[in-house]
Amino acid sequence: MTRPAGDSGERWILHVDMDAFFASVEQLDEPALRGKPVLVGHDGRRGVVTAASYEAREFGCHSAQPMAVAKRQCPHAIVRPGRFARYRELSEAMFEILHAVTPVVEPLSIDEAFLDVTGSQRLFGAPPTIARRIKDRIAGELGLTASVGVAANKFLAKLASDWEKPDGLTVIEPAATLTRLAPLPIGRMWGVGPAQERRLRAVGIGCFGDLQRMTQEDAERILGSGGAHFWRLARGADSRRVVRDSRARSIGHEQTFGIDVESRDHLRGVLLRQTEHVAERLRRAGLRARTVSIKVRFGDFQTIARSVTLRQATDRTDALWPATRGLFDAWAKTSFVPVRLIGVSTSNMASEPPAQLELFPDEAAIRGRKIDATTDAIHARFGRGSIGRGVRTSRGRGSGPSGS
Repeated sequence: MTRPAGDSGERWILHVDMDAFFASVEQLDEPALRGKPVLVGHDGRRGVVTAASYEAREFGCHSAQPMAVAKRQCPHAIVRPGRFARYRELSEAMFEILHAVTPVVEPLSIDEAFLDVTGSQRLFGAPPTIARRIKDRIAGELGLTASVGVAANKFLAKLASDWEKPDGLTVIEPAATLTRLAPLPIGRMWGVGPAQERRLRAVGIGCFGDLQRMTQEDAERILGSGGAHFWRLARGADSRRVVRDSRARSIGHEQTFGIDVESRDHLRGVLLRQTEHVAERLRRAGLRARTVSIKVRFGDFQTIARSVTLRQATDRTDALWPATRGLFDAWAKTSFVPVRLIGVSTSNMASEPPAQLELFPDEAAIRGRKIDATTDAIHARFGRGSIGRGVRTSRGRGSGPSGS
């Protein structure tokens, strides 16, 4: 196999992308939904489509679309609320299948990843054979389909995975790279959004082939400093490596309300549930965070954000909650208005083991870890709604972490 134009090295990269993942899981678990248009998301006036099945996409429905608009486009669509614990369960099973063929796996989201299979060929065969093996295991063990792109770099592999969706397997051979890319519309190029596409078309660049026919110097003269970048991509060149087990930069959770919420106590309760959820995700990922942030959006879509950085990184609910509550109370005390959306997130991650972070844990820290371990186990067995901490209300009732 020869190398793609403009590229170097002899890597083989796969991009695995689950097909309409959330909606497909709903169709898997509820067979009556198969072959029917399914929308996943909150079915309310302010709901947003989280995922749309391929049957719904035929009517123009898509993710991040207002649910009301999607239902006008497809009145007979069936709406199901998201079941994220179930999606995570199947995602983890999917990633186990990927790790079975190579340790070099870079997660991009809950349902897609890059794999470098350059070193896996002696064990599992040529890259297309490995891709077929992955697809067959996902179908046989999970009951779902995935589309896989096979190419010499990440850019080409991601393009290829989208070529024959759903349930596709597309290989871009290095020798055929220029020919395969030439007719693609310029909007398919990585980093080209609608505004950039309009600017490129305005100077006569409507497809990859238009850039391929230029010299690099001409591309730089016409497009400026970004010209060389786009010229290389048009020729299939991408030097980015697959980054093994890429760590999350932030972990968060937010909720949009059907009706603006005016109760501070209700919002504190929502924030506590979100903080518990975020802390549990940190523990599951083996991460700890130093920075805690809240986001608040109002009925007019104005949004504010507040952050605080802790003295040491933590994954304990009873350490994160006072920071979350303090940020909310500081805002609510001075400028409270009804809230449309609220959320909490953590960032500034560390991955040190707890022993290094808490050399001399006090009794409260020990008690907090025991509570976290117990609630994690109960949630794993009975679901997230089975148990949770209480939050003290403005009337003084209730309880919460660290006496809150």
